[in-house]
Parts: sequence; structure tokens; C-alpha cells
Amino acid sequence: MPHGAVELDALRDQIRTLPLPRHIAVIMDGNGRWAEREGVSRARGHEQGAKAVRAVIEACRELEGGVEELSLYAFSTENWRRSEEEVGALFRLLSKYIRLELDNIHKEGIRVTIIGRREGLAASTIKDLDFCEERTRNNTTMQCTVAINYGGRAELVDAARKLAQRVKDGELDPDAIDESAFAGQLYRPNQPDVDLLIRTSGESRISNFLLWQVSYAEIVSPSVLWPDFRKQHLYEAIAEYQARNRRFGGR
Repeated sequence: MPHGAVELDALRDQIRTLPLPRHIAVIMDGNGRWAEREGVSRARGHEQGAKAVRAVIEACRELEGGVEELSLYAFSTENWRRSEEEVGALFRLLSKYIRLELDNIHKEGIRVTIIGRREGLAASTIKDLDFCEERTRNNTTMQCTVAINYGGRAELVDAARKLAQRVKDGELDPDAIDESAFAGQLYRPNQPDVDLLIRTSGESRISNFLLWQVSYAEIVSPSVLWPDFRKQHLYEAIAEYQARNRRFGGR
């Protein structure tokens, strides 16, 4: 076995001895900078980023029984500001990834859920997303949530609108609105809070991602660009998470 593989196995075995994060969320940052560094197109950078997605899903599955949920920030509501060429390449890559990877994801028992606003997406994209969700709907090994045309503020606004409509319709007493009631109106009702938020490329911003769910998340910001992110980096982030004292506002 190669020396690097031995070290990776040792790191995996080490983090298994301590409580693992139940829910890991990832802001996949650095595709464009990777492309610039390598002298290739931004579309090529996104293609390489898809390999990192595969590696992270595999790594979480190897920690079976620990990591129950993985959330990935694929396309934000702000990403529409990018060039039409880059946006088109991103959605073509998304459809290609679904076609190539869905069988393996399904065989691994992973359930895929898409969050975000469907309005503004092409009909072909919506069809691909619906197929992905339907194919994996009954899987129970791990939950993978993919945020597409997603914004944390938009999610909170949409949740507030749903509650307001229920009050208007006489279905809900305003005094009954608490944190649990609000969480029940999010895109994934009662989704568990994020334990570990990873943002690659050394940035520490949360960039409008899962604003409700990351309230007490531990944030780890490895300097590696997303296309270079592999199992080793995920396990190192988990080890850093495990070394922290999570007080949740207490002492």
C-alpha cells in the first residue's frame, strides 16, 4: 500500500475515535482561481471541482455511521451575476454529473435533495433535478443536500411568507410561531443544524449559505482550492472540528 494511503487510513481511524460531525456543509470555493492558476478556462475549473465532490462523498461514506448529512453549495442566487458562458457551463456540468454519477450515488444508498428556488431554472435542468430526487428518494444511508439557485436570505424570506400565509388563512396562531415552527417551513423542514462548515480557498465568509442552520457551526477554512480538495483535507477538517470545545453559548 502506498505511504500516502497508509497515512490517510491512519487519519481516518484517528477521527473515528471521537464524535464525528453529524452534518457537514461545504462552500466549494476556488474553482475560478484554480483555473487561473492552471491557465485553463473557468469551465475546466468547475469540471475539476466535480472530482472533489466525488471525493468528499466517498470520504463521508467511509465514515459510515458518523456523518449523516452532507450539504453542498453548488450555485447561489448571486452566481447569476457571472458571465452567461460560465453559468451555462455550470448547468451543463450539473446535468453531466447527474448522468454519470447518479447510478453510483443510488447504489451507495445516498438520498439527494435539492434546495433553492426552481424559478429561473431551465426546464431541462428542473427535469434533471426532479429525476435525481425521485431516483434516490427512498435511500437512507446518507443525506446529500445540494443547494442550487439558493440563498440563505431567500430561504428565510420564503419561510416567513409560508408562515404569514398560514396565519392569514386562519391555520396558525401568531403566538404559536416559535423556532420549531419556523424551522418547519425551511426548504428542508427540520434539517439538523450544521456541525462543521468547511469553506475552501482560505476564505471565512459564509456567503449567504444555510443562515439558519449554521448558527452554531464550527467553521474550518483550509487554504486548498476546491478542485484540489480530497479525502485527506476533509479528514483534517474533521480533526480540527474535534479539537474544538463546542459550548453552544454556555461556559
